[in-house]
Amino acid sequence: MSEHIVETANGKVRGYERNGLIEYLGIPYAEPPVGPLRFKRSVPKTPWEGILDAKEYGPVPVQHDHDMDQGSEDCLTVNVKRPAEGEGLPVFVWIYGGGYNTGSASDGLYHGDNFARDGIVYVSFQYHLNVLGFYDFSTYPGCEDFDTNCGLSDQILALNWIHDNIAAFGGDPNRITIAGESAGGASVVNMLAAPGAKGTFQQAIAESGLPNCVMTHQMQRRNIDLFIEGMGWKPEEIAEKLRTGNPFDFLRGNEYMSARFQEQNPGMFLPGPVQDDLLPVRPIDAIRGGAAAGVKLIIGSNMHEGTMFVHPEGTVFPNSWTMIAKMLEQNKHADAIPDVVGFYHPSARDSFVLFKTGGEHPAGGGAVPKAAGDYRQIGGDPFIRFATDYAFEMPAVKVAMGQKQYTDDVWMYRYELITKSGLDTGWKASHAFELPAVFGVRDHDFSNFVFDGEPDEVFEKIASEIHGDWVRFIKTGEPNPDWSRFEGADSPVRIYDRETHTERLDRRHLMQIWGDMRFYEV
Repeated sequence: MSEHIVETANGKVRGYERNGLIEYLGIPYAEPPVGPLRFKRSVPKTPWEGILDAKEYGPVPVQHDHDMDQGSEDCLTVNVKRPAEGEGLPVFVWIYGGGYNTGSASDGLYHGDNFARDGIVYVSFQYHLNVLGFYDFSTYPGCEDFDTNCGLSDQILALNWIHDNIAAFGGDPNRITIAGESAGGASVVNMLAAPGAKGTFQQAIAESGLPNCVMTHQMQRRNIDLFIEGMGWKPEEIAEKLRTGNPFDFLRGNEYMSARFQEQNPGMFLPGPVQDDLLPVRPIDAIRGGAAAGVKLIIGSNMHEGTMFVHPEGTVFPNSWTMIAKMLEQNKHADAIPDVVGFYHPSARDSFVLFKTGGEHPAGGGAVPKAAGDYRQIGGDPFIRFATDYAFEMPAVKVAMGQKQYTDDVWMYRYELITKSGLDTGWKASHAFELPAVFGVRDHDFSNFVFDGEPDEVFEKIASEIHGDWVRFIKTGEPNPDWSRFEGADSPVRIYDRETHTERLDRRHLMQIWGDMRFYEV
């Protein structure tokens, strides 16, 4: 690799050496999705002449995050980071989260240096978010030619680009592990189910994914009607406004919808992928049918995912027994109300309490939260447990059970470490709190928040354990000799805590309560 120049299918790319690693940043894998390509699925990048200077990360996708609008429509880029030496190296591809609403590959937490230092080719990529990436307008007048699943098409195209080009960067296309957290974890599950991604990877890690965040065209319309209401558009002007409008203006309608969608449809997810030709079968059902046969899988969640999402106002999941009852009734599960209430029984802990927040968190969650904030009401223990099980733990067990039919190589984990900050603020082991340890990054605002008040040894220990298990899995296909494979609802599970260990968790009652109840699927 003279001067760190590599030849890809699209043209030559120049990388740069930094801190003993070679970086290729901001490589376009698709044509700029602007003008006539807005609301169209991603189109492979036309080959370029000369040498592309891959020195900096590309712009982040259009989004409203951390109290500001940011990003660009022209954001579809891949980043590759590799050790200075080695060929045929294992590859690790990270898909960022953020509720399909916020997030980027360039966040400092996701730079991936520690994976590259461990002898792995680390890859990240960007995909469209919110209105431009995951809103389905195809059922509205004048929008019949709008494509669906634009953001999903970005992900599929990126994985194919990585598979086809990674050998030029020293990676082995037959040793690719994809991974992600929150919407990134859900995206991993979607890629297990998507025909267009088949064969682009051999292993997968799904952290705190939302496997059921997939809707029909008509069901997603319930959310998008709220968006149009928030924009104040008349039916006859929707198509033209979308084609020619400023994408940052769309974010106002997105925020309007996000603040109201639970009031009308408790338990519904924010807009994500829809069922179409790219995702013809709902992910859990597709996996049960063998869509990802042979793919090795690690999947799990955090002990208190719901603390980030359950709020007295502007809640992202049900925050009262009334909302839970409405959710069950609207989905024809009224007969399950006594069992559900009995399982998540009322107690003195029902009331909302004051916790110190990490600032405003993205509805639908998964992007790196802010580090500091004010005091506000969050919680209500049964509702936190309900949200954790409904969105994360229960569907993760279903994914593991489905995949177990086609490979023995399935492992489950649960992250349970409650740091001093997690205890003091009430966040406990919340959504995304494992990310600093996964990436081994202590010097980051979010890492500082999670591990505030803890000795360095606590972070170093948990990071060596979870990051170490991920690295072993990427390199060898097995995460840890002390981590037994998944067996079913009553199964060994890796518990990441102050004393990490594998223990048998019996979740048969949990799975019996939820059964095969389905929500907002038609």
